[in-house]
Amino acid sequence: MARPISFLDLTPIERGSTSAEALRNSTALAQLAERLGYHRIWYAEHHNTTGLASSAPEILIAHIGAHTEQIRLGSGGVMLPNHAPLMVAERFKVLEALYPGRIDLGLGRAPGTDQITSYALRRRQGISEEDDFLDRFQELVLLETRAFPAGHPFQNVRAMPADVPLPPIWLLGSSDYSARLAAQIGAGFSFAAHFSDLDPAIPMRLYRESFKPSARMQKPQAILAMAVICADSDADADRFASAADLHFVRRAKGEYLPLASPEEAAAYPYTAIDRERIAHNRRRLIVGGPKAVHERLSAAIAATQADELMITTMVHDHEARKRSYALLAEMFGLQPAT
Repeated sequence: MARPISFLDLTPIERGSTSAEALRNSTALAQLAERLGYHRIWYAEHHNTTGLASSAPEILIAHIGAHTEQIRLGSGGVMLPNHAPLMVAERFKVLEALYPGRIDLGLGRAPGTDQITSYALRRRQGISEEDDFLDRFQELVLLETRAFPAGHPFQNVRAMPADVPLPPIWLLGSSDYSARLAAQIGAGFSFAAHFSDLDPAIPMRLYRESFKPSARMQKPQAILAMAVICADSDADADRFASAADLHFVRRAKGEYLPLASPEEAAAYPYTAIDRERIAHNRRRLIVGGPKAVHERLSAAIAATQADELMITTMVHDHEARKRSYALLAEMFGLQPAT
């Protein structure tokens, strides 16, 4: 059986465009992905970031579900520190009821934003200085299994709709800690190689070796997420990637702006430090024509033994983004499900 290929849609806003247009582009991209044979699409949660339109992945999943027929949809991810576990459970059970067998619940440990915005999101929740992700996750599972001990105040709380199961759970991470945690709790694991400097083979191996089967997942399932920009030629891909270069430079300076065009990127006055940052990021960004991209992706899959490859592509031009995904579908021989 061929390895599934999926993608992570960060809903980038192009310079000169709007958030509404970015969301419409995501809808069109999902419909294209379904026609091309992609396995699943995940949507991220980002706040106070003017260059990305997806601040509420649950709403976007519901919308995309209504405009597609069978492709899996999920969060990549819901940032659990921002939310009450009961709210997360109920939202995703509703999604599962609407689109049975198509929904994934991907959970992240980070807030998906800056410290002040994180405080604004959580200030009514009794904020702790400690990492409470595991406590929140356990509460989420106990709400689903109704396994709170006798006398616990949540013993009779039911996540509704009660007759709908919680979708499959995936833990997102960029470190070996996340890999061990996903293995410990018996969840799927998606490694964020698109922004991590860690050799992805390390956490992927740790996850498999440490995995403990759970009621949710009987065997390890590992997704490798990678940033890819593919075009008809190496030169075209490199030109499109210049927008991602500038985006990375600006993020390093705390500037979360709409995605620049290649022309704006070419005119930007890069400093020596900027160029060092670009070179650093290019080591984890796969850029090129079909042959070059296929070689690097195949090598990454072989090294990590990933069960699934998940692609994210950040380019200014929506048509170029669609072309990148079409070329990837062709190189991996994807076939639309019947």
